Amino acid sequence: MNKEELLNGQLRLPVVAAPMFLISGPKLVTSCCKNGIVGTFPALNNRSTEGFDQWCTDIENELKEFETATGQKAVPYGVNLIVHHSNPRVEADLDICIKHKVPIIITSLGAVADLVDKVHAYGGMVFHDVINKRHAQKAVEAGVDGLICVSAGAGGHAGLLNPMPFVKEMRSFFDGIILLSGCISDGYDVASALQMGADLAYMGTRFINVSESRADEGYQKMIMESGTADIVYTAAVSGVNANFLRKSLEAMGITKEMWSIKGKIDFGKELDAAQAEAKAWKTIWSAGQGVASIDNVLPVSRLVDLLHKEFSAAIMAQKQLLEKYAATNV
Repeated sequence: MNKEELLNGQLRLPVVAAPMFLISGPKLVTSCCKNGIVGTFPALNNRSTEGFDQWCTDIENELKEFETATGQKAVPYGVNLIVHHSNPRVEADLDICIKHKVPIIITSLGAVADLVDKVHAYGGMVFHDVINKRHAQKAVEAGVDGLICVSAGAGGHAGLLNPMPFVKEMRSFFDGIILLSGCISDGYDVASALQMGADLAYMGTRFINVSESRADEGYQKMIMESGTADIVYTAAVSGVNANFLRKSLEAMGITKEMWSIKGKIDFGKELDAAQAEAKAWKTIWSAGQGVASIDNVLPVSRLVDLLHKEFSAAIMAQKQLLEKYAATNV
């Protein structure tokens, strides 16, 4: 698969539902792919490599059944791999991705040329998370097909850059696929992302609040009750700055005075690093500033319908603006 095949293929909308730790699973992925957008999930959301293997099989079987029943082509799915020395499963999970020929691999915390080569060997694509130009240049050198520009206000491990100059700077040296992440919650935002020069909108927080999400009901309720002021950017949870819901931090005793802590809070020495991380993210909920636009929980099918309606309205509004200002300049 290449850029043209993905962008000019069966996508109903230029949207990727981002892989969210503990939140994304097979049900969410298949619902996205059947409704015309890219569904993804982190390999580590299953507790074992064997379980991850089964998830890939389940996803592929369901999508094949969908295609047989409807005559429609399902959108490709993707898997997120944490490429970091702290992830002991990365090689085993990569082998599973190769076995299944997973169409899209999303890498985080490391761009490795050898991994990219292995994915390209079976015809897959690699997208890499970046928060600045230095990270992006290393990823391009590794041969990735896409850069995920994680801008200010995004859920999870967000960056600090404004999306407009960020995307423009990436375009100055990269002609591959650019995905924009950060506060994209509706179809108008998707249109804005493309207007800035991105090829795809990368949506995370909005997909926490869908019926197929693995999120706790309390998590979804907190998102609906939150605004931009309720998002806290702190390294106190994992040692790396990320955005979290203020009320969930406070519920775990992480007060305002602790938000500026640079290192990771000790969640229990009896746990290994991976377990401690999972425990933290299970009770301290991540979200982006896009919560300000989210006030419901919808099935993926209805959400995609709504996004498409809003996206179409935004494009038509831009067309009307073009006609208006073109007329005044004659």
